[in-house]
Amino acid sequence: MDTINELAADERIARIILAIASEPGDTVTGRMIRTVGATETVARAIGAGVPVGPDGDTWQRRLAPRIDAAHTGRVIAAAERHGMRVLIPGDAHWPSGIDALGDRAPFALWARGDTELLTEPVWERLTVTGARASTGYGEHVTAELVRSAVDEGHRVFSGGAYGIDGAAHRAALAAGGPSVAVLAGGLDRLYPAGHTDLLTRISKQGLLLSEVPPGSAPTKWRFLQRGRLLAALSGTVVIAEAGYRSGTLHTAARAVELGRPVGAVPGPVTSATSAGCHRLLRDGLATVITGYDDVRELLHMVRDGVHRRLRERAGLENDPLEANPPGARREGPSRGL
Repeated sequence: MDTINELAADERIARIILAIASEPGDTVTGRMIRTVGATETVARAIGAGVPVGPDGDTWQRRLAPRIDAAHTGRVIAAAERHGMRVLIPGDAHWPSGIDALGDRAPFALWARGDTELLTEPVWERLTVTGARASTGYGEHVTAELVRSAVDEGHRVFSGGAYGIDGAAHRAALAAGGPSVAVLAGGLDRLYPAGHTDLLTRISKQGLLLSEVPPGSAPTKWRFLQRGRLLAALSGTVVIAEAGYRSGTLHTAARAVELGRPVGAVPGPVTSATSAGCHRLLRDGLATVITGYDDVRELLHMVRDGVHRRLRERAGLENDPLEANPPGARREGPSRGL
């Protein structure tokens, strides 16, 4: 059996080791990888000396007991057995946009399905999520928005959960498009169990994605951290329904931090299931969504912003050949709900 240091000589395996030992969003490990690389980070975690830095001792004591060569081998074997692919930064299919998370970015991603879906521009991707205890109204609006997005060639992301997430995935598949489900647990133990058939379909017609290795159970922390992935992977986040303290608002908050536009669907003022959407709108964190035209406008705003930054870097701020100036809205068929 190879030792940990021998295994970690390979950058991909080193990142797998760190993903096994760490929790999602671990900024100390993320900072260490950015500074010295994944291989050296593993060496420092299990080394005799205490890593330099204010969190070095605590960080080492937390990670070292979780680093084990035999367990790493079992995780790698499980991924191969279940047909998973491990993506790391630098891979052709590593998703654009996710590096915006900085030191909170995932160390690796486990994937089942068509990873080429991650290579499209971020403004072609749309996250639609919301309440687990959704209403018929919320599911209807979700289905209408998702069908229109798929018709225009956009990729729909969600979290695979009950309620709005499930409605978004089903609508995308029914419209003939793929869908991407970002899960909070390992891809070998699909959660929730009631969505096993749906998630299996997504793995065949789209993509399942997770930043935690096979065998990992979903936890409250991992659900919250999944929100930052849904925000970073997409150009726009749309909240169809959410309670006043819904975990979905965490996804919206992460999107705002990343500069991604957020849309919220208003509901009846008497509906507790829409109170979170109304909270986002009241606090100025989201744009009101009354139909797909509003979603299209947000996606185009992201596209135009990226193009504008590229032109500025190239010294073409006032390009006379630009046919569609930044901010110009591309006309398309009007769709309401």
